Amino acid sequence: MLPFLQQSSTPNLPDGFRIETSERPSPAQLNGLLQACGESTHDEERWQLALERSVWHLSILDTSNGELVGFVRATSDLALNANLWNLCARPGADQAQLLAVLVHRSLHMLRRDLPGCSLSISAPADTVEALEKQGFVIDPNGIRAMGLPLQTP
Repeated sequence: MLPFLQQSSTPNLPDGFRIETSERPSPAQLNGLLQACGESTHDEERWQLALERSVWHLSILDTSNGELVGFVRATSDLALNANLWNLCARPGADQAQLLAVLVHRSLHMLRRDLPGCSLSISAPADTVEALEKQGFVIDPNGIRAMGLPLQTP
């Protein structure tokens, strides 16, 4: 059985946060979160295209101020492959819990909507612990992935 099919118990979303699946975050919100996480930002047009071409997205918002504090999105060919992108959560005391919620909810949605698809994840190093807690194995059998950032003309 594939590791991500064997999910651990459902992590609780900390008080003061809510999950949003219907409203897309703005490019400015996404760039603000990525910047807070030490990740590269993207221009507004690229974000619009990325969000339009995603199968779904999950956002976690701070209920006190509406700030975007967690995010992940999925793409897929709807047959064989699914990909999680931009998995991140605001650094701070709740980061590990927010990441656990995002990963667990994402895997639940993938199992429900895209069963049988292989899964790849593009995420920063600080998400590894959350992924391992959900059953992922880093480089199983020596498998390594590579990526090539494409430059726009």
